[in-house]
Amino acid sequence: MEKELNKNLLPQHVAIIMDGNGRWAKSRGLVRVAGHNEGMKSLIEIVRHTSDLGIKYLTVYAFSTENWKRSVEEVSGIFKLLVLYVKSELDELNRNNVRIKLLGDISKLPQDAYDSIMKAADTTSNNTGLVFSIALNYGGRAEIVQAVNKAVREGKEVTEESFSDLLYTAGIPDPDLIIRTGNEYRLSNFLIWQCAYSEIVISPVYWPDFRIAEYEKCLLEYEGRDRRFGGVKS
Repeated sequence: MEKELNKNLLPQHVAIIMDGNGRWAKSRGLVRVAGHNEGMKSLIEIVRHTSDLGIKYLTVYAFSTENWKRSVEEVSGIFKLLVLYVKSELDELNRNNVRIKLLGDISKLPQDAYDSIMKAADTTSNNTGLVFSIALNYGGRAEIVQAVNKAVREGKEVTEESFSDLLYTAGIPDPDLIIRTGNEYRLSNFLIWQCAYSEIVISPVYWPDFRIAEYEKCLLEYEGRDRRFGGVKS
């Protein structure tokens, strides 16, 4: 399918809500963590392909501020997988010039996960290729509240542009395309300031089964969108 993609029409920034890990596992009679484990394989493949396509920015919703409500076993399993992901993939990401950026209040992560993800960000900080942002303990509303409080503390009168500079995503363009897997039709508190004019594509495929072919279907759907940003094309 890659030959069908028009490289001139690819989005600059793709953001993905990786949904359906638990349902994928349940449908197979497995524990939920098994879905997250298989989903990590999808993540590895999608990051590689995004870099290969020359897309500049990829942001993934890995763990929300609301996900702490899940079972201790599932939360612990997710962060163990995060440590494993960094351990297994960091060298390759660094070789491929990928820069890892962190979004969210990562101070509340378990210590081993915090140390691991900080090492990944530090190791790749000077890379100039794909900017791969991982949203961890991230919530869109919390991000906005934090930005407002910072502006108040600093006595700043903000504009839309200067407000964007107070967000976790400062320096990153707003997503052109948001993909949500698992056939759910909501943003779930993800990039709610940044997504004002993002195109949204919903995939029926659970994240553990979301590989290159399905990714390219979403990119092709994006290519066919008529982006007017509130205006009318002549």
